[in-house]
Amino acid sequence: MQIPFKRLMLLGALLLAGGAQAGETAAEFVDVLDLPAPHSADPSHAPLLAVTRVDKRLVSVGQHGHILYSDDGGISWRQAEVPVSSDLTAVRFPTPQDGWAVGHDGVVLHSADGGLHWQRQLDGRQIGQLMLDYYTSHPQPDNATWLDQARRMQEEGADKPFLDLWFRDAQEGFVIGAFNLILHTLDGGRTWEPWNHRIDNPQALHLTAMAASGDDLFIVGEQGLLLRLDRQQERQQERQQERQQERFVALQSPYAGSFFGVVAQPGLVFAYGLRGHAIRSLDGGKSWSAVDTGLPASLTAASFDANGRLYLFSQAGQGLVSDDRGASFKPLELTERLPVSGAVAGPGRLLLVGARGVRENAMPVR
Repeated sequence: MQIPFKRLMLLGALLLAGGAQAGETAAEFVDVLDLPAPHSADPSHAPLLAVTRVDKRLVSVGQHGHILYSDDGGISWRQAEVPVSSDLTAVRFPTPQDGWAVGHDGVVLHSADGGLHWQRQLDGRQIGQLMLDYYTSHPQPDNATWLDQARRMQEEGADKPFLDLWFRDAQEGFVIGAFNLILHTLDGGRTWEPWNHRIDNPQALHLTAMAASGDDLFIVGEQGLLLRLDRQQERQQERQQERQQERFVALQSPYAGSFFGVVAQPGLVFAYGLRGHAIRSLDGGKSWSAVDTGLPASLTAASFDANGRLYLFSQAGQGLVSDDRGASFKPLELTERLPVSGAVAGPGRLLLVGARGVRENAMPVR
């Protein structure tokens, strides 16, 4: 069975993150969190994991701290200044200037100039203590569980990757990752609050991707995990109405395998993952239906174009397109059949990234 590039990155986190290169002595070791991203003579061929559009600019992230940007629609690429060499897994820009990227070693990066320069806001060496401080000063039900997890994070250090993120605006956002790792900020990443106690994930499954549909925010993960942020939950306790804190509540999933991604538009949520499986919801996650993609390979990237068409890509380099909001798909002719880990659709062409860097493909004619 083929394993998606993003999944390989996760499984290899302990080996890739912070490891000294062959032949280095202990005295020569420099943590990747303290080592700026190496310069690449041909950055467009560096292994990349995600890509996004920022106004008229494209920004892509990948291995060894590589962040690339293009101001000519992907014809040429330049390498941004990045303070870490950790592998980066996802990037988002809620405004044309403010962007965040996350990745291995629990790293969170911020850019205030549209992706040209990046600063480290957080890394895995701090997360355990952050959690310990929070649950010591803000006791929760089952607080011993959260304190135990915090101590474990502190002892294990920077070995947990973040896999995705979402920001409502330049102030509020989430970062999510392996083993139920989830943090929330309300001040643009200057401070972070753990949300382990606010998510229905008792098995601590990996949180792989998130997306918003209108006012609804969704997370997908391992073993069919589907979650939606519940902003209105109330409960009766000691004969008094008490509004609960916002939390991610579990949804009924029609599929028990892992999801690798989720995309959304108002009125539509589309999740995809292992062995070509995909599902969609048209009612805010209340119900889900399976989608027949016709592909046996794992699905690893998706993107909407300006007309609402949905493009879907596999680890085997196959492409699909849907004109009916993900209800059905037809094959998409690609110039090359290479694994795809990130995609941006339009205008006029598809921009795809993966283990062999950036490549373009003409948009299909309706």
